[in-house]
Amino acid sequence: MKNTELKKRNEEFVQKIKAEDPSYFDELKKGQTPEYFLLSCSDSRVSPSVITQMPLGHMFVHRNIANQVVEEDESFSASLFYAIKHLNVKKIVVKGHTGCGGVKAAWEGNEDPELQKWLGHIRRSLPEKTRETEPSLNELARINVLSQVEKLLKHPVYQQLGEGVEVSGFIFHMETGELEQIYPFAD
Repeated sequence: MKNTELKKRNEEFVQKIKAEDPSYFDELKKGQTPEYFLLSCSDSRVSPSVITQMPLGHMFVHRNIANQVVEEDESFSASLFYAIKHLNVKKIVVKGHTGCGGVKAAWEGNEDPELQKWLGHIRRSLPEKTRETEPSLNELARINVLSQVEKLLKHPVYQQLGEGVEVSGFIFHMETGELEQIYPFAD
């Protein structure tokens, strides 16, 4: 996609929004009050606002490879702090997806030097390999989301400021387009 294509698509977006609500951008510039803080994988196929059809201003989103909660990650910690303290989000969502390349790279032993530190975080979220069981990559993506939820609940920022802020975990199924809640477990 050329840069001119980006500009063209943006112009179409602006025209569509203004046709539906001429004051939309005037309201948008007044500030944000998102209900959700969403941690998602960086994968280009799983854009949170696209797959949920959530309008601008409803989700404060942090993305990284394989949707990791890493306490030492200043960017994530700052985003979480800002979302809870200054934006007063009421819900935090960890969203992983089937076919996650980060989970696959960690599980299958990718050796790119530039990725090793990050893949180490992912590997620590996955079970140890044994000969008895070989989970599928989709099962590993699910395990990864649950591990990130657990890490989030223990994160110092959440521990300090997260009282009353609901946490949930979801898997986006690329093969069907469906979003499945896996934490808390549905009754």
